[in-house]
Amino acid sequence: MTINLKNKAEIIKKYGKNEQDTGNVDVQIAMLSQKISELTEHLKVNAKDFQAKRGLMMMVGRRKSMLNYIKKADLERYRALVKKLKLRG
Repeated sequence: MTINLKNKAEIIKKYGKNEQDTGNVDVQIAMLSQKISELTEHLKVNAKDFQAKRGLMMMVGRRKSMLNYIKKADLERYRALVKKLKLRG
């Protein structure tokens, strides 16, 4: 349930400023979103995996905190990121 190196490199290239820009908040949110979608698929098959469910809730909370940080800092960047990641309808 981890992001493989190819997907990770693609996410960093798409959302970061360069290929080593893993600390950028946009990149971190995109990585968490990828992990959340993979974990959601896992939980559709394994509904009783409570540790995975707990991990999912923790990731969603961490992503929400990061999104709130971007929203306070730069509203246009927040809106662009949400639209790009298709997080909200």
